[in-house]
Amino acid sequence: MPDTRFRQFQAVIDAWKRKDVEFVIGQMADDIVWHYAAAIAPPARGKAEARAFIERFGKSIGEVRWRIFAHAEDGDRLFVEGVDEYVTTDGKQVAAPYAGVIEFRGDKITGWRDYVDRATIDAMKAGGAYPPQVTELINRPAA
Repeated sequence: MPDTRFRQFQAVIDAWKRKDVEFVIGQMADDIVWHYAAAIAPPARGKAEARAFIERFGKSIGEVRWRIFAHAEDGDRLFVEGVDEYVTTDGKQVAAPYAGVIEFRGDKITGWRDYVDRATIDAMKAGGAYPPQVTELINRPAA
């Protein structure tokens, strides 16, 4: 069935928007390796570390507008291009264009790698406006 992995991942995004941590964690394998900021920070290994990251990160987020612009599937691997856009609890607007790779075993996520520009995120969290190139990237229609 086409787009099977994308539909599974979209359900995770929808749960994240509702702040349904239990659903998000429930979609992960016990041995997940989640590079939530690949090449920037060490990954979360296992559900306990994934939960700790979600809870820590989630405390600083208000409204979530996470979107995927394009995706491709190769067997049990999903490639996505999107934007993790949100408003912090102190009112800062953040839009982090990113690319991600999500790997599945059965119906569970076993690997998740998000590639982002941390300096751009930090500048927005400090109150900076969206740079023009970010605005251009995020103003595309979602998949």
